[in-house]
Amino acid sequence: MNSDDITTLLENALPDCRIEVDSQGSHFNILVVGDLFEGKRAVQRQQLIYAVLNEHISSGVIHAVNMKLFTQQEWLDQTQ
Repeated sequence: MNSDDITTLLENALPDCRIEVDSQGSHFNILVVGDLFEGKRAVQRQQLIYAVLNEHISSGVIHAVNMKLFTQQEWLDQTQ
């Protein structure tokens, strides 16, 4: 499984989000920006991503995941 595979999984599950995935072997860095995170705590946001990837984490295909998850406004605030 590579970055493109993870990107496709996330895009299918999280429409209308900006998604970037970078990998180093079985370690993945994931950036997701979307309004679906509005009003959710960090752990709730992570649970949305884990729900998509859990099968691949359980099988060992994905060893580690680093997530940066923002609403649109939070992303704009970060990049200004």
